[in-house]
Amino acid sequence: MRCSIALAAITAFAGSALGRVYYEETFSDPDSINNFKPSKAREDNGAIKLSPGKWYADEENSVGLQLVDDARFYGYAAKLKRPFNTKGKDFVVQFTVKYEQDIDCGGAYLKLLPPTLDPAEFDGDSSYDVMFGPDICGSTNRRVHAIINYNNTNSQIDKVIQPRGDQLTHQYTFWVKPDKTFEIRIDNKVQDEGKVEDFWKVLPEKQIPDPDAKKPEDWVDGPAMIEDTEDEKPSDWVDGPETIPDADAKKPEDWDDDMDGDWDPPMIANPEYKGVWKPQMIKNPEYKGEWTAPLIDNPDYEDDEDLAVFNIGYVGLDVWTVKSGTIFSNILITDDIDYASEFGNRTWADYMEAEIEAKKVVDEAEAKKLEEEREAKKAEEEEKAKAKAKKGDEDDESNVTDDSAAEKDTAADEDELEVDDDAKEQKRANVEDEDDSESVESAEEDTAAAEEDSKDEEPVKKEKEPVEQKDEPAEKEDDDAEDDAKAAAAKAKAERKAAKKAAKKAAAEEAKRAAEKAAEAAKRAEEEDDEEDEEDVVHDEL
Repeated sequence: MRCSIALAAITAFAGSALGRVYYEETFSDPDSINNFKPSKAREDNGAIKLSPGKWYADEENSVGLQLVDDARFYGYAAKLKRPFNTKGKDFVVQFTVKYEQDIDCGGAYLKLLPPTLDPAEFDGDSSYDVMFGPDICGSTNRRVHAIINYNNTNSQIDKVIQPRGDQLTHQYTFWVKPDKTFEIRIDNKVQDEGKVEDFWKVLPEKQIPDPDAKKPEDWVDGPAMIEDTEDEKPSDWVDGPETIPDADAKKPEDWDDDMDGDWDPPMIANPEYKGVWKPQMIKNPEYKGEWTAPLIDNPDYEDDEDLAVFNIGYVGLDVWTVKSGTIFSNILITDDIDYASEFGNRTWADYMEAEIEAKKVVDEAEAKKLEEEREAKKAEEEEKAKAKAKKGDEDDESNVTDDSAAEKDTAADEDELEVDDDAKEQKRANVEDEDDSESVESAEEDTAAAEEDSKDEEPVKKEKEPVEQKDEPAEKEDDDAEDDAKAAAAKAKAERKAAKKAAKKAAAEEAKRAAEKAAEAAKRAEEEDDEEDEEDVVHDEL
């Protein structure tokens, strides 16, 4: 009997010394995710799963509750093993968070909820006793929330504690002691500590300024510095003028006083000038500082034993995140800080070095993959550039060939046109030759006719001469001279016309010879084009 009583006493003492665990979850059991009941208050509740993440020190130990969907609210609650009223006890909430997705905006805090919570109705407006954990959104909006509820009012800690925003697992601990002091730790290092009432402004101030106090009449609250009335300006102090005429300046030789006016030397800075003299400043011996009313005890202040006393029945997840991937694990609620430290070492600290190495391996693999992708893309772009350049060269060669062929075709066309023109010219020449021949023949005929007419006119003249000689001898001589002149003029005209026709005929013959040469050149060009076409056909076949 005595042995049983003694054993019971030892067990009770040991339990009291070790404290109690009200909630402990490492997610090593695949069914542990079922303890977190989804809220039905929102239809777009994000999904959760168990996962160790992409890198880890130990796969089984690193499993946690992971947020699956991007840009979602998450509302889940799990019931504690037993309700936890913290009055007169230490209160410790501790858990680990890994922002695997390289967080840009998302919360990773827990809410500790009263035993009266209905998990199905859990949402952002549900009452809670404590909200604790990191919250990150952008580069400036970052803090560790530490909110406590007092008299149905939520109060944030009066100091910003920076969270850890890398992609490794970090441990967050909030410890409230029975004497109303606290500690907040990250990775077992204290970030802040002190009295609850000093960091959470939930109670009235212990002391307040005396509302009945008045500033004494002789109180001097300014200025703090005054001029030294005993200070005197030195005898050699030059306080003006700032500028003086340049003594070395000379009037220009071409300066005309009558035209330009009186000449004044330019002004320069006075080397002896020291500025306006002022007495030095000294402390005001009568200055007492800004007056404030003395502090007195606040009659409204009353210490509250229930400050930072919590009544907890559930642990809840009520967060929003832009990118999914956050992993919660190793959640612990206890009244024993020593056990919390041992639990943290066993589930988190002992694996951190290995996790860091695992992350390095992943980073190196990803860096190598990115480098290979960059190299592959670079090689692909270079190949495309080469192919494009090659195609451009081929197009240039084709254009050159086309241009050469076009030039030859153009030349051939021009030769043909020249031949046609020459042929036309030759035709015109032939016509002109015929005309010239006819003209020459006509001219010759005209000349012969003229001569014949002359001959015919002579007998007539001769027949008439007796009559004329008989009647007017002088007039006959004049008529004979005139007829001879006319005959000579007609002959000269006929000869000029014949010479002109002969010249045209010679030009026509010369044009004909040029046309024949051009035709021969065109024929040779056409034969050369045919030979080149045959070579192109052979080249294409090859």
